[in-house]
Amino acid sequence: MLVLFCFATPTLAQDLQLRLPLDCTLGDDCFVQQYVDADPGPGARDFTGGPLTYDGHKGTDIRVADDETMKAGIPILAPAAGRVIGVRDGTPDGTRVAGQDCGNGVVIDHGGGWQTQLCHLANGSVTTARGNTVTEGQPLALMGRTGQTEFPHVHIAVRRDGAVVDPFVEALWLEAPIYEAGGLLAAGFSDAIPEYDAVKAGTADAANLPVDAPALVLWGSIYGSQAGDVLRLTIRGPRGKEILSQDVALDRTQAQAFRAVGRRLNATSWQGGRYIGLVVLFRGEAELDRIETQVMLD
Repeated sequence: MLVLFCFATPTLAQDLQLRLPLDCTLGDDCFVQQYVDADPGPGARDFTGGPLTYDGHKGTDIRVADDETMKAGIPILAPAAGRVIGVRDGTPDGTRVAGQDCGNGVVIDHGGGWQTQLCHLANGSVTTARGNTVTEGQPLALMGRTGQTEFPHVHIAVRRDGAVVDPFVEALWLEAPIYEAGGLLAAGFSDAIPEYDAVKAGTADAANLPVDAPALVLWGSIYGSQAGDVLRLTIRGPRGKEILSQDVALDRTQAQAFRAVGRRLNATSWQGGRYIGLVVLFRGEAELDRIETQVMLD
């Protein structure tokens, strides 16, 4: 008896193609922090089977490194042409209103039963209104911190006939983003181990430090870390001499985290000049990501 096996493949939805809802380069100045939850039960997994999601998550979260980056003004763009059918503005940044997890947002109808929703927009930044027609890439608002959010990002939800659709599974992106299984957000120097709130705010990195700084600390922030990952932090002095190199094992799977290593001043002063920091994230034997940073001691 002949038995045929049919394997499901993504349905190419030629009637809707989406651009990223912000002008950025994934893995460089923006990062997919969380994907649609593909687990129909109480667990959570992204479309690859990885952990970059949480139970019941219904969209894609595209973030920037920190609040300082966001506050410079990140335009949120229409992912495709359509008609605006819903707008909320006026929710203050940093606030969460019961029943308004999206915060300030815009909903666009693209025809054929397709809709997209953009969430966590900055208070007072929405530049469109219900009933307006928008074009692909048209600026609609700025990224903010309204609604249910733990980090600066835009949440884009895609629905067809009211059902949640994962744009990665259904090949909806005009230019398919490469799946990044975690990486580095930022790195910097400070004169002490920084508070995590300062790292997330974007204020923990020093461009200059005095030669009598009490310590020289290199830190790196991570998204999508997994238990067993290793973060290697290396500091080199003005003449290229290695001051410090340390591997830090990560013992937990976390959406976002940071680690820091440093050396205390054990002389009258540090040697003046430029110090280079290199932060490398390893998963098994593979190098997942790296960031180089620097500080001047004078």
